[in-house]
Amino acid sequence: MKYKFIFFVSLIFIILYIHYSFSDIKVCVCAIGKEENKYAREFVEHYKKYGIDKIFIYDNNDSNGENFYEILNDFIKSGFVKIINVRGKLKMQYPSHNHCYEKNKDSYDWFIFYDMDEFIHLTNFNNIKDFLSNKTFDKCNVIYLNQFVRTDNDQIYYNNKSLFERFPNSTLNYDKKIGITKIILRGHLQKIKIRNPHILKNKYECNSIGKLNNLKIKDLYNNDFYYDHFLTKSSEEYLNKLLRGDAVLGQKKGFNLKWFQYYFAINKITKEKLNFFESRTGVDLSIYRNFT
Repeated sequence: MKYKFIFFVSLIFIILYIHYSFSDIKVCVCAIGKEENKYAREFVEHYKKYGIDKIFIYDNNDSNGENFYEILNDFIKSGFVKIINVRGKLKMQYPSHNHCYEKNKDSYDWFIFYDMDEFIHLTNFNNIKDFLSNKTFDKCNVIYLNQFVRTDNDQIYYNNKSLFERFPNSTLNYDKKIGITKIILRGHLQKIKIRNPHILKNKYECNSIGKLNNLKIKDLYNNDFYYDHFLTKSSEEYLNKLLRGDAVLGQKKGFNLKWFQYYFAINKITKEKLNFFESRTGVDLSIYRNFT
């Protein structure tokens, strides 16, 4: 009797081990970062909290610029974060995404291609694997998430608090052309080419509740599963973002009115912000003075 009991207990443990070893999906994040040390730790901790298995960060800093090892050394040593060196290279976002997928597509079931100012939000789940394991996504290869853009909260300067503390307010009133979605891509697919992290045409593309194909704007908005986008942060941080260049477009050549139209499409116009931008850049923003 004793041996039968031990046998059945052992069998249960073996079955549970097999179940959790082979049914548990694996999820990773692929991100590219430049001058993100102020925010990188919050980004990594956020995704670790949601049960992500690994984060691949493509280090696109200048050759003599800051280093992710300075701020993420413990996560790197534990194997949770892997740094891939693309320092000093231009226009590396799409090549990095494709490299990340091609090298790791057989090791992970889902890939999240988000920048380091983009944070997934789940209202009813503490672990993204529980959500992605839902049968609704069984036929999906691409899942589109809508974004909620966090405003500058009328902050002009950087301060050393978390992004969520500093920028509690969101807006949907912005130019739709800037890209309202980001993709989560299924692993193990062949002949995938990522040309745009906002959209990847596929026969099995879904919105965030698993609805297949023929997606319209109204179908993409979900208040329970989306990503927070800290697009501009403060006025000072926005200028720093412009100066560092873009991972898609390369280095921007000077400041012009267009970049402030972009900023004020999201954020409230104030005299303090206009004075700050004009004093730092020399761009004439007088067209906005009547709106303050």
